Amino acid sequence: MVVFPNCKINLGLRITSKRNDGYHDIESCFIPVAWTDALEIVPSSKKTSFEQSGITIPGEAQDNLCLKAFKLLQKDFQLPEVQIHLLKNIPIGAGLGGGSADAAFTLKVLDQLFELYLDDFILEEYAAKLGSDCAFFIKNTPQIATGRGEILEPITLPQLNGRQLLLINPNIHISTQEAYSGVKPKKSESSLKDILIDTPLHQWKEHVYNDFEDSIFPKYPELAKIKSKLYETGALYAAMSGSGSTLFGIFDRTPPKLDLPSNYQVWAGAL
Repeated sequence: MVVFPNCKINLGLRITSKRNDGYHDIESCFIPVAWTDALEIVPSSKKTSFEQSGITIPGEAQDNLCLKAFKLLQKDFQLPEVQIHLLKNIPIGAGLGGGSADAAFTLKVLDQLFELYLDDFILEEYAAKLGSDCAFFIKNTPQIATGRGEILEPITLPQLNGRQLLLINPNIHISTQEAYSGVKPKKSESSLKDILIDTPLHQWKEHVYNDFEDSIFPKYPELAKIKSKLYETGALYAAMSGSGSTLFGIFDRTPPKLDLPSNYQVWAGAL
């Protein structure tokens, strides 16, 4: 079975508190985006294996989230062995949740392939064990995320209908640990969900923030330059996604072609 795990962007990202378990509580809005990897899982008569091509994934194969997702379900359902191949297109350490998507889609494929008939909420519970934003990719629809990112609430944003999206990744890898090391959690009196619903898109610039930008932009000035360029070329709203390093712009027309360095990765398409 072949599927195409997609990434996501964050509309706003607030780090609201440091938790006793070492994680942080956040408030964000996750939006699925059609920039995808390709994942193939087939039954195997040999020992379960994982292979990948495309963008090189750091670390050992046995530590990959796809393999961890398989082992998580195998423990409870005694799954037969499989062969997993991942073609990696989504940038790594880019704030797009590509690895989390791969893990969640692995769970969904295994559920279908071996006819486990697991409800979405059960798959979300498994996904949450693999990563903070993995659960989002089970339903894969716009959702407000709180807690570590695993507490999800659907949201409808009609102001995004018909809009175009431009993603720019400058080939800078920012680890989650690095990103969180510079943040200062703070509570907010307003609800991000209410702001997104009640505020016109062209006014999000003044009201919808990614808290990581305060510490990441001074360290990586190129990211701030990309955000400014997106606004200069007509973006209605622009921001860094997740903990970086991808910047995105939302446009009311086809995004312009920008003169960017050859090592940048760019994706454009409809929201």
